[in-house]
Formats: sequence, structure tokens, C-alpha cells
Amino acid sequence: MKVGPDIAMIGALVGDPARANMLTALLAGKALTAGELAREAGVTAQTASSHLSRLEAGGLLSQRKQGRHRYYALSGEDVAGVLEAMMGLAARTGHTRVRTGPKEPALRRARVCYDHLAGELAVSMLEHLVARGFVTEDGDKLSLTPTGETFMAALGLDLPALSRTRRPLCKGCLDWSVRRTHLAGALGAALLDRFYGLGWAAREPGTRLVSFTARGLEAFREIFGVAAEPEAAA
Repeated sequence: MKVGPDIAMIGALVGDPARANMLTALLAGKALTAGELAREAGVTAQTASSHLSRLEAGGLLSQRKQGRHRYYALSGEDVAGVLEAMMGLAARTGHTRVRTGPKEPALRRARVCYDHLAGELAVSMLEHLVARGFVTEDGDKLSLTPTGETFMAALGLDLPALSRTRRPLCKGCLDWSVRRTHLAGALGAALLDRFYGLGWAAREPGTRLVSFTARGLEAFREIFGVAAEPEAAA
């Protein structure tokens, strides 16, 4: 008998198309009701309830009750990382959806991955942080350097508070569209929140798309050495 983690069980949970649609809908980091997830999956409420029970029992989803409603969310950032990596593998091996939609280029440019920035801008940002010596890479491990701490503090991030959280400060997440690493962890989430707070970017309702303003992209270019997007919002 083989011992160790059972990846076949995870594969079986994720492998059903309806469950896969539910999980990817939750990559936006927002908790959704069973009815909302049923619509995302294109199944009946009864079928959705069965799928959600399996995903929760398998440890991929967590549930909380508020009033008459039950809300479902990914059970952790590691689940989002696995889903993002699987999407990258599907894209590389040619298993893509036929209809991509008009927002596909924008999603590849900047989107939310659970609670941090993903896409071309996010990958370029991490590469710049590494090139400047603010973040070091050791295989899959990312670490913030002392000069990086000074840089992040200058951006207005409360590093002592971030270091007290239970999650890793820096974590690499394989970006599905660029197929290189972007920054996750407490620091990645804090940076995206800071971009929102500065008015540089905003989430488009009901989507994973993160839209940067022209001013936000210009600031992004200056700070992280990333080229501005010509079709930025006003």
C-alpha cells in the first residue's frame, strides 16, 4: 500500500467540470452562496449542493453561515495556488476553452488570484523586486530582504503586523497566463490592498479583473519598472 498525500483524491475533486467551475469562480477571493455557485457551474441547486458537500469534505472549501445564507470560499491560499498552477498546465498543454471572451487580454494583464495580484503586471513586479534585491529567490522560496523591508515600509505597508499573521510573508504562486511566478502570501495581499487604497486600481464587479487607472499605471511603472498600459482607465 502506498503512503503519503493522495493527489488522486484532489484530482478527482477538481476534475469534475461543474466543481472546477465552482472552484475557479472562488479564485476571486469572494465568498459565494450555493445559488451563485450553481449558476457558475450551470447545474441545479440540488446538484450544486452535492458538489459543495464533496468539496467541503475534501478540504478544498470552507463554509460560514450568515443569516439565512451559507457562503462558500476556498479553504486557503494553497488551494488557490494549486488551481492557478493547474490552469497554467492546462494552457501549456492545449486544454483551453474555445470561447475566451473580450476581457481575456485584460485578465492576462492584471487580475486577482485569491487575494493578491496576478497576471503580467504581477509577474513583472516580482521580477523587478528580485532584480533590485528587495526579494530573494531560493528555488520556490521567496524572502524579503532588509532593503526590501525599507522599500515596503516606504510604500506604507505595516510589516510588523504582516509578520504576525499565520500565513507566510512572501510566497511564490505560478501564474497561469504568464507561466512565471508572481508574489503571493501576506505581502502580496497587502500590496494589492495598498494599490486599491491609493486609488491606483479597482476590481471590476463580478469578475477577477483588476483595472488600473492611468495614474496608477504610471506610478506602477515608476516604482516597479513596469511599462504602462496604453488602454488604461481614466
